[in-house]
Amino acid sequence: MVVGNGLLYPLLGFASCVAFIYMSIGDLGFHYREPKMDFVKRSGTQFYVDGKPFYVNGWNSYWLMDQAVEEYSRPRVRAMLQAGAKMGLSVCRTWAFNDGAYNALQVSPGRFNERVFQALDRVIAEAEQSGIRLIFSLVNNLQPFGGKTQYVKWAWEEGVGLSSSNDSFFFDPSIRSYFKTYLKTILTRKNTITGIEYRDDPTIFAWELMNEPRCMSDPSGDILQDWIEEMSRFVKSIDKNHLLTVGLEGFYGSSSPEKLNVNPGDWASGLGSDFIRNSKIDALDFASVHIYPDHWILEERLDDKLKFISKWIHSHVKDGDEVLKKPVLFTEFGLSNKNKNFEPSHRDETYKVVYDIIYESARKQGSGAGALAWQFMLGGMEEYSDDFGIVPWERGQIFKLITQQSCRLAALRQEKDPSKQTSEEIC
Repeated sequence: MVVGNGLLYPLLGFASCVAFIYMSIGDLGFHYREPKMDFVKRSGTQFYVDGKPFYVNGWNSYWLMDQAVEEYSRPRVRAMLQAGAKMGLSVCRTWAFNDGAYNALQVSPGRFNERVFQALDRVIAEAEQSGIRLIFSLVNNLQPFGGKTQYVKWAWEEGVGLSSSNDSFFFDPSIRSYFKTYLKTILTRKNTITGIEYRDDPTIFAWELMNEPRCMSDPSGDILQDWIEEMSRFVKSIDKNHLLTVGLEGFYGSSSPEKLNVNPGDWASGLGSDFIRNSKIDALDFASVHIYPDHWILEERLDDKLKFISKWIHSHVKDGDEVLKKPVLFTEFGLSNKNKNFEPSHRDETYKVVYDIIYESARKQGSGAGALAWQFMLGGMEEYSDDFGIVPWERGQIFKLITQQSCRLAALRQEKDPSKQTSEEIC
């Protein structure tokens, strides 16, 4: 999902919203936390921590670094991470990029704003204190927060760009060099708060090369495949501690003709991405998939969308089990409130379908490693929202679904049978 930059808010209104969240969520009843964070590892189709399977119930708050820059908005970061922890959530996916935009992390190729970098340091430190692990996405496919468009613009302005096409991000040697410089800077950054280099910090769950990569000028997928291979090897040459994924939406390409009927439409196979082929790359530890029936299929009926979600998840979990032999993490899912005849209960049904399939795969030790909702916010952050954003504790049923999923996945990790215990006993 791609969103625009947020705007600043009055201090008074923000203080009210932070006070509200603490009063609203209070004690949510889930206090399980690892006594000490260690790196998440992968063995076959499973994530592991300390020798036990690790299942992900998580969320997206893309705005954490952006909000950590300004002193007045900084408390939102802690409030959101602590709220996630109190819901039993284990992983938050967020942006570790902002290229050439307002409050840019990377001001120009190889030039970084130390003030913004310290904001990212703070995000990591706050996450560790809350017991939350982070997935850091490293560049955007589209324009918000700079994205590949900004890299192409930089190369063009410096007179070294091969093409003004945004897709030259993937094949232009100068732009590849820009991106590698950024990657090395991020991976070797020493946190000014914790004193730990990012590549040595287990608070970071994984790196994600790009948010929703597409190379539409090359439907064969060769250009994007070559880019993923090169960048994944480069990341692993610097950081052997962390898991790595691409950031794919999950569309099947020409390498999997038998799977094309699972795609939401014929258009999906011509975007230059190829789920099976891309995800097989040895340097990648797990596959990523997104779930957006609102944007992808024309059917207006909720039942049709839920059927698509079920088919989509089952297909990719089967890929992880039988073909990739890797975990599959559904790193974004949501339902738009702009749908015709939308009702909040439609989101409840969407979350339930996603969570139930993930849980069944985890219960059978399959590759369905977890799901991260798009996106969670605090009250008063409407301008950071999109038509998928929610404040989860403002709606009882969806809040219940989220915390129940946390409880039953935690029960699996603790080798307890959730059918024989109450939520209170598990959590």
